[in-house]
Amino acid sequence: MTEGYLYDRLRQYWLLMRFDRPIGILILLWPALWALWIAGNGNPDPLVMTVICLGVVLMRAAGCVINDYADRDFDPHVQRTRQRPIAAGKVSPKEALLLFSVLCLTAFALVLLLNRLTILLSFGGAFLAASYPFMKRYTHLPQAYLGIAFGWAVPMAFAAQSNAIPAVAWVMYLAVVLWAMVYDTMYAMVDKEDDLKIGVKSIAILFGSRDREIIAVLQSIIIALLLAVGSMQSLGWIYYAGIGAAAGLFVYQQKLIFRRDKADCFKAFLNSNWFGLVVFLGLLGHYWLAG
Repeated sequence: MTEGYLYDRLRQYWLLMRFDRPIGILILLWPALWALWIAGNGNPDPLVMTVICLGVVLMRAAGCVINDYADRDFDPHVQRTRQRPIAAGKVSPKEALLLFSVLCLTAFALVLLLNRLTILLSFGGAFLAASYPFMKRYTHLPQAYLGIAFGWAVPMAFAAQSNAIPAVAWVMYLAVVLWAMVYDTMYAMVDKEDDLKIGVKSIAILFGSRDREIIAVLQSIIIALLLAVGSMQSLGWIYYAGIGAAAGLFVYQQKLIFRRDKADCFKAFLNSNWFGLVVFLGLLGHYWLAG
């Protein structure tokens, strides 16, 4: 096995896991960090934080791998995805399944360092991650299922930190589910024409010309839920300032998707990273002042 061959294999696996595009890791990490900071009252356990964050990275990578495996017959027909490693024939489906298994087993090994409740929840998270890619064949709401899967880090973080899942965790979980629906619908708006041709379903297709209005309604509910989190936890003004900034970002995203231009819809999706960040900064600032 030559050094060049090994480098090429590792590079293809790297691309398959989307490590060249960290936006997916970031929008998964922010809700996990929100949950850890609230569950830990601003001081999460270092081991718990390390395991949860590494688990998020590994499971996001696993989700990308199984997604491309599931879409291997569709991706060659979509302009944005035709050069992905499996679609381009650079990684075999068998290799992808092996890589997916290694990533899941590594994440599970990390979870074994945590409490029993978190370990039990990890099985639900693995099922959601593995089954999500197939939902777009059977339902127009794959974005909702994605949210359920992506948001699972929230109850897991609470369980790992406090060995319980209080009511505030489920309020935050619902906010994260809806948030994933919002940014993934913006993402789906980019591929809408190609998806219609090949028969892939999405909220963007289901709601047609009402997609922007649906997104606006969901964004309003998300802000209301995050305000409820602040009320339930008696958080201070700096948290609410963060939520105000997050609401401003939602308004900006609406401006970007107004004409449904593909490039601008993708910019709106990328802007979701800043939404997650400003909410976290609000929490960080609150607990720093309180400490």
